Amino acid sequence: MINSVSNQGYTSPYSAKQYLSNDLNTTQAAGKNNPAGSLLYTSDTVTLGSSSETSVTYSKSLSLNAAKGDGFDMLRGLVLNMLKEQGIDTKIANGDSQIDLSKITQEDARKLIAKDGYFGVDQTSDRIVNFAIATAGADPSKLDAIKEGVDKGFKEALKAFGGTLPDISYATYDAVMNKLDTWAQAGNNSQVTQTIG
Repeated sequence: MINSVSNQGYTSPYSAKQYLSNDLNTTQAAGKNNPAGSLLYTSDTVTLGSSSETSVTYSKSLSLNAAKGDGFDMLRGLVLNMLKEQGIDTKIANGDSQIDLSKITQEDARKLIAKDGYFGVDQTSDRIVNFAIATAGADPSKLDAIKEGVDKGFKEALKAFGGTLPDISYATYDAVMNKLDTWAQAGNNSQVTQTIG
């Protein structure tokens, strides 16, 4: 990387005649004009340097503030863009309140996926089980079909995310399967409203 280029000019104390006659012992006194025919020499200076900055380029939808070094904002932006492209609202009803994913902080996200959080294993598995039981008409004899549907959805999620999901996803899957088994064994025709087992 070139940091600067400068040009410095100076006049040689030797005239062209002296140079050509190989008589270079004559010097010009300081402050006197150059004799006619003196040579004008130019010297260029180039300063080289390097920079450790890394250029990062993303599409307009993936804005990145390279100075932050925080992947949370980038991940949130990716998720929000993905949801918007699918026409999904980024605001989620949570009882009497609402979760706005566009304004969520890291601390809010940690609370949401905590054991007792809205997206934690218990609450998420309850919502999946309640939906599955309602879809099956609260008929425990349809347990195999319900579990097959849950398993198919989980496998599609695995495929969509390259074969690996976060640990919380596996824990939620296991909790859903356990809650469905408990529901079917109890012969309970009501939906799951609390953590079972």
